[in-house]
Amino acid sequence: MSLEQFVIAMIGAACAVLGWFARELYSAVNRLRDDLQKLEVKLSTDYVRYDRLQDAFKPIMQSLEEIKQALSHKVDK
Repeated sequence: MSLEQFVIAMIGAACAVLGWFARELYSAVNRLRDDLQKLEVKLSTDYVRYDRLQDAFKPIMQSLEEIKQALSHKVDK
């Protein structure tokens, strides 16, 4: 095997490794894209929007305000 053939074989091996690495990166990006799409769908269906959450907390906040008012009028003996 001459030096020229050896260099060409090394260049071929390097190109093969770079091709494999590029394919792995490409498939990883596609998996991330799919995961992001699933997350976007899950966020829109599973979690409560902020305005609906505020409506749910109104009775709790009113009760806390009543407790606060009752405690502010309490006189310790």
